[in-house]
Amino acid sequence: MRRLPYLLTGAGALLLSASAALAQAADAATPTPTPAAEPKLLLFWFLVGVLALVLLVFLVLFVAIVAQMRPQLRRVYELPSVRRSWSGKVLGLLVGDPTLVRGEVRDEILDHDYDGIHEFDNDLPPWWKYSFYVTIVFAIGYLGYYHVAQAGQLSQAEYETEMQQAALLVSPDADDPNKLTTYEALASAADISSGKTLFASNCAACHGQNAEGKVGPNLTDEYWLHGGEVNHVYKTIKFGVQGKGMVAWKGKLSGKQILQVSSYILSLQGTKPAGAKEPQGEKEAPTKPVAKL
Repeated sequence: MRRLPYLLTGAGALLLSASAALAQAADAATPTPTPAAEPKLLLFWFLVGVLALVLLVFLVLFVAIVAQMRPQLRRVYELPSVRRSWSGKVLGLLVGDPTLVRGEVRDEILDHDYDGIHEFDNDLPPWWKYSFYVTIVFAIGYLGYYHVAQAGQLSQAEYETEMQQAALLVSPDADDPNKLTTYEALASAADISSGKTLFASNCAACHGQNAEGKVGPNLTDEYWLHGGEVNHVYKTIKFGVQGKGMVAWKGKLSGKQILQVSSYILSLQGTKPAGAKEPQGEKEAPTKPVAKL
């Protein structure tokens, strides 16, 4: 037990370094959070760190106690009534007997002998048997969910649905800037969230992190230079505006991604971010409300 403080110190240092690396990776992979979301994010990572620290301390204590009590545990494990029980097999793992994992090796030769090759009667590894039982339970659940209750789409139906969705974003006039599309703004939280991520990584440099406007115009008010209906926004993003600094994104973003960004922009209507740029263009209210984040 004298080594326990050193183990705890090392575990704490390892946890702190891992938390720092994890936080850096999270900062690099996610867009800059809004001020309202920062306290929740900090609380989340604080709770995760505390939970990881508690689990690590319990693990270190458990390993230290088992190491100190291994002789006593070995004597308990040697009792025939304990060794044959399920809890005894778990105890065997702690004292170095892997029977629970690899099964019992009896080395009993059966009457089968072919060309000098003898067949032994050994157990299958328990992990293999239990994994097989899990696959049986999974197969029954899968059969009941997809084929009996028909609650989910089979692979063919799912493929046809995805092809129908893709066809909505690919039309004969898809690359004609003179013809507007007939899309509707996406309203699901997943699409709005994806649009927010795409906006933060591609559009925020010109329009601001909250679309308040920088080099580009403010996108949160009711004034639009090239139309505020979702198909006008889609066209502006896809084909750009020559001579105005608005680049065309059709070669960098897919049709669905452009629609996600357009829908996210419309979800920002009326948010009034700090430092918003003065209105530009003509006043035009959105024709279809979309879900807010």
